[in-house]
Amino acid sequence: MNGKSALETRLQAALASREERWIRRRLPDPALSTSSTHPSPLADFTSNDYLSLSASSKLRTHLLQRLSTAPDILGSGGSRLLVNGRAHAQLEERLAAFFGGEEALLFNSGFDANVGFFACVPQRGDVVIYDEYIHASVHDGLRSSRVAPDSQFSFPHNSLSGLWDLLSRLKAERRGLRDGESSLFLAVESLYSMDGTFAPLTEMADMLEEVFPLKNAYLVVDEAHSTGIYGPQGRGRVALLGLEDRVLARLHTFGKALAATGAVVITSTLIRDYLLNYARSLIYTTSLSYANIIAADCSFDMLVDGTAQHLSNRLLDLSSYFTNTLQPLLTSRQIPPTLVSLPSSLSSPHHPPTPSPPHPHLPSPIIPLPSPIIPIHTPHPRPLSAYLLALGLNARPITWPTVPKGKDRVRVCLHAGNTRAEVDRLVRGVVDWAEETLRLGVGVDLGVDLKLGGGERGGGGGGGGDGVRRTGRGRVLDGVLESKL
Repeated sequence: MNGKSALETRLQAALASREERWIRRRLPDPALSTSSTHPSPLADFTSNDYLSLSASSKLRTHLLQRLSTAPDILGSGGSRLLVNGRAHAQLEERLAAFFGGEEALLFNSGFDANVGFFACVPQRGDVVIYDEYIHASVHDGLRSSRVAPDSQFSFPHNSLSGLWDLLSRLKAERRGLRDGESSLFLAVESLYSMDGTFAPLTEMADMLEEVFPLKNAYLVVDEAHSTGIYGPQGRGRVALLGLEDRVLARLHTFGKALAATGAVVITSTLIRDYLLNYARSLIYTTSLSYANIIAADCSFDMLVDGTAQHLSNRLLDLSSYFTNTLQPLLTSRQIPPTLVSLPSSLSSPHHPPTPSPPHPHLPSPIIPLPSPIIPIHTPHPRPLSAYLLALGLNARPITWPTVPKGKDRVRVCLHAGNTRAEVDRLVRGVVDWAEETLRLGVGVDLGVDLKLGGGERGGGGGGGGDGVRRTGRGRVLDGVLESKL
């Protein structure tokens, strides 16, 4: 007997298994985090502070002034169903008007909002379909829902043809959907956090309305990563495309581009009332504190007064600059795409918009939007990330099971506060690493095992170390394998 309980033995075995596969999650070094008083020594290409509002002196001053005059700051007093603070109700009223919705309902986080919605709104006999890259919170909500497992379906990422085929098959197979006696929910993300890709929302809305003319098919859009960046005054891509009246529910979060905490669901009066009665992630938790509510309100002031628009323009300009600089260099330096590549979607030809596709399951040619999220695909994400780290550039590796096997990448998250000089250093770092890797022959036969690591989609990357298991025939120097043959 080793004196360990069965629980300890099993937990340690699970962690040891993850350690062996290099997918064990650890918190990053807090010394690498930045703050207004302790700036990080690294250029930030990993956080979701897209507009750099967390470092905005204007927002900080505005928030401190509001806090100094607010009647309530600390705590919230309990669940919204017990204590409905004036500040909470006023923010919901403001956000319903701002986003052009019928009603708004606050949640403590985007995760809580997705879990609450999908756990209770779809009813027994309904069908839920979702993009294969949907956030983990939607899966967690569905596990707690009344929707049977055989009524939950995924379709290939952003594939309109795959979606059309699935919708058509479900309509043919399920009488309740044909007759309007049951409902279908389509869950997508406006901007996907790991791939930087955009859901074709207009085509999806058109498709739902054509296949289900009885209006029993509903589009639910997670705008977590697009809020503050796209659309008029940062209201998101649903507003950008004029789809407010064709989307059942929209999720907007405050903790990314807005540098605050919390989330809001924009939906109908009926859905809001139903969530208040059945969404356990709302009912059985203390609501956001007054300070959180004031902070979020101040962030929306930045959207209304044009501050965020200016930052968004700069952010998207940096995104275009990064891809337009890196891609030609990868080509001119003859870096093989099997070693380093950008997504093919970034090099799509620019076509003018068309009113509608000739077939509802075919995409309309559109002008691709710049995205602040840019995956650099490579089979060796940890060595590349370590190399960049040594150059003072913080871009994290993302691997299975966060993303599918064979889709490993270093995910670059750009920010309005990044400089072109920092972006130039990042481009040079990626190209230099690729050239050194080719020169040293990594991936040929140097006696190393480049291992995988990561976490669930929607979560952070995991694991530690430099991503290489030594076998005595090679070593790592600044993330690049140095041959000892």
